[in-house]
Formats: sequence, structure tokens, C-alpha cells
Amino acid sequence: LGLQFLRHVERCHVLAHVIDCATLEPGRDPLTDLEVIEAELAAYVPHGSLGGIPLSERVRVVVLNKADVPEARELAEMVRPDLEAQGYEVHIVSAVAHQGLKELTFSLAAHVRRAREQQAVEEPARVVVRPRAVDDQGFTVRRENTPDGEVFRVVGERPTRWVRQTDFANDEAVGYLADRLNRLGVEDALLKAGAVAGSTVLIGPEDDAVVFDWEPTMAAGAELLGARGSDLRLDERSRPTRAEKREAFHARKDAETAVREEMDAERRAGRWTDPERRE
Repeated sequence: LGLQFLRHVERCHVLAHVIDCATLEPGRDPLTDLEVIEAELAAYVPHGSLGGIPLSERVRVVVLNKADVPEARELAEMVRPDLEAQGYEVHIVSAVAHQGLKELTFSLAAHVRRAREQQAVEEPARVVVRPRAVDDQGFTVRRENTPDGEVFRVVGERPTRWVRQTDFANDEAVGYLADRLNRLGVEDALLKAGAVAGSTVLIGPEDDAVVFDWEPTMAAGAELLGARGSDLRLDERSRPTRAEKREAFHARKDAETAVREEMDAERRAGRWTDPERRE
């Protein structure tokens, strides 16, 4: 039958063996066909989540088909007592002539109903949703006293994961980590806990933490503000003015002219004489 088919059958409460009684193949008969199928069902190991009852122990109904053929009906009537003696419920039907199908349908429906009533009802697991508090930042900062001095430990799933993902040999990656921690509120929490520049900060569990010498980053640019109504950032003179650019251009051109004149004077003085031309 194949494992794929048996996995599908495992979801069924009742199994119906439909046996062809009109087959002309040598060596085949209804009893032998049923034994082969039953052997495969008995060898299959059921899965606990799909009913758990072995296939060979489920309700099974034997359907002897093609009763519209005289020889087939005769064979079905002959093997019916033997099948009923083995404990099977037997139906003789003809799918073409629609004989015995209504009785078979009612019988299968009754068996399925009883099987479902006997099946234990599994209560679905209760799902408890606990929303995160509004003020829950996802981490905590603890001030600890260790033999090496005072340290500040940051404990949280996200900060720990971010630190583990960072390549500290890459300056850009380290800067990105600092920005993420700052946006998460780690720096503000460290300031509230009493940390200052140079304080030892540990991120992660006690047995596997990453150690930093904390250097606060610039949060809002207030450090750049000068007197009232002024901004030191506007007083920067790093960009040259137009006059300075023009002066630098003329100086560069004058230097190029001086170099050309010097080279022309050396050529006239014979310093650049080609030895091959002399020969």
C-alpha cells in the first residue's frame, strides 16, 4: 500500500476493504487479497497524534464488489460466511448497478459516529497572552560590587544578542552597535544607575558577558551649543571660501608656469642634449 497511503488512512476512524470478486488473475481470491492487506495494516506503526489506534484494531468492513456479474456474486456468497466467521461485517455490492450501496452508506456512517463518540476529546492548549508593559524596555541595568571594583551589568535578550552579532574588529559595526544601544535606552539607564565615563559595563549573563569601558555618546548635540542665540557648528571654517579657492587656483597655475620656464631654461642650456644625436 505504501507509507504515504497508510499515513492518510491513519486519519480514518473506519476502514472499508473493497475487494474485486470478478478478477480473472490466477492465484487471486477475496480471502487471499484480504489477508495481504491486513498483513500490511498490522505491520504499520501508527503515529500518536493521528489517532494512536493500530490500523489492525480499528473497525473494518469488507465490501465485496461487482455483484452484478453472476460469477462474482456466486463467489461473494461463497466467501461471505468465512469472512463473517473472522469477525468482519460483509456487504455485497455493485457500484455499477448501485446494489447494496445505500445499506453500506448507512452502516459506515453508524460506525464512524460511534468511533468518534468513543474517541477522547483533546482539549486545546490554553494560550496565555501577556502583553509587555508600556515601560518595559526589554533590559535591566544592575549596579554590582565585584572584587575588581564596581561594575554595571546590562541584562536583556536584545542587548545580549546584538553584542554577540557584532564584529568588534570592524569600527563601523561597533558604531552601529552603539547607536542601537543608545536608541534602546541603555545609555540613559546607565546614567540613571550612576555610571560615568570610564565605568566598567558588562552586557550579558554573569558566566558569559562582554566587558566595555563605557564612553557616553552625544545624544542631542547640546554639547555643541554656545552662548544664547549662537551655534558653534555654524562657526566652523573647514570649508574654503570662493576667494580662497580662486587664490589657490592662481597659485597652482603660477607654480606650473614656473616649472615650465625652468625646464625650458635647462633645455636651452644644453642639459637635455640627446647623446644619440651627437653621434
